[in-house]
Amino acid sequence: MHKGKVIIAGGSGFLGIALARYLAGEGYEVFILSRHLLPPGVPARYIHWDGRTLGAWAAELEGATAVVNLTGKNVNCRYTTAALDEINDSRVDSVKVIGEAVRACRFPPAVWVQAGSLAIYGDAGDHVCDENAPHGEGIPVDTCLKWEGAFEAENTPHTRKVIYRISFVLGNGGGALRMLANLTKCYLGGAIGSGRQYISWLHVEDMNRLWLRAIEDERMSGVYNATAPEAVTNAGFMRELRSTLHRPWSPPMPAFLVPIGCFFLRTEPVLALTGRRGIPARLTQEGFEFRHAELPEALHDLFAK
Repeated sequence: MHKGKVIIAGGSGFLGIALARYLAGEGYEVFILSRHLLPPGVPARYIHWDGRTLGAWAAELEGATAVVNLTGKNVNCRYTTAALDEINDSRVDSVKVIGEAVRACRFPPAVWVQAGSLAIYGDAGDHVCDENAPHGEGIPVDTCLKWEGAFEAENTPHTRKVIYRISFVLGNGGGALRMLANLTKCYLGGAIGSGRQYISWLHVEDMNRLWLRAIEDERMSGVYNATAPEAVTNAGFMRELRSTLHRPWSPPMPAFLVPIGCFFLRTEPVLALTGRRGIPARLTQEGFEFRHAELPEALHDLFAK
């Protein structure tokens, strides 16, 4: 017996497929809106959309339990003008068209859960960032402000709205952890730059539980930090990853060499050299219990499977 229908927009990536499997296991009927076909075995119905314009996909929102929007070009790329335009437009356009589709429904989704990013706090140093912390400065921050601004501007009076500022989600099936693990296995898993920049992280199982909580808990509304309670420094994160993968030592990567490494990895130094110490203040206040609150246990859980 299905609990209801959940639409995952932009759901063909790491987070979306993990969520589809989790929701299907919880008894939901899952539909994924994407420009790309789904891998075999994903328990969801695929529906094509372009993330910008209304189409036949919009009818699927009618009477849905929830729509979850994960749409957005991966920020792990070189920040050319064209790439930045695509990063921003993919986020803002998808929010606008989902808002349009929700308002056109006779029976709109009960809740719209929107992905955001903890990067909105910028390079915050040692400052602890709860949901009331000021935003930072820089290119990733500008993207986040456009993204959240678009979501806030969408008026959906009959649809509850929740946005998660998501940290570094750890899963062994994809995401940036796979790249870090591969580097570590090749004895290239040392601290990056000073190693003092904070990494806020979250196990993918807890991320899935947070999506479900936002869908089912009618008391939830507004902005939440989606991150484990204890951020760690870059040096501490890489040390735990090396320990988990049985690589006791790797040479550190000095800051002046990071741009060279990023050139070959086709990414930006700012993603490696900056960080923030996020805390899930609202989730903690509302009683959410993390199953993976400590990094060593979280990494062991992922790589022991």
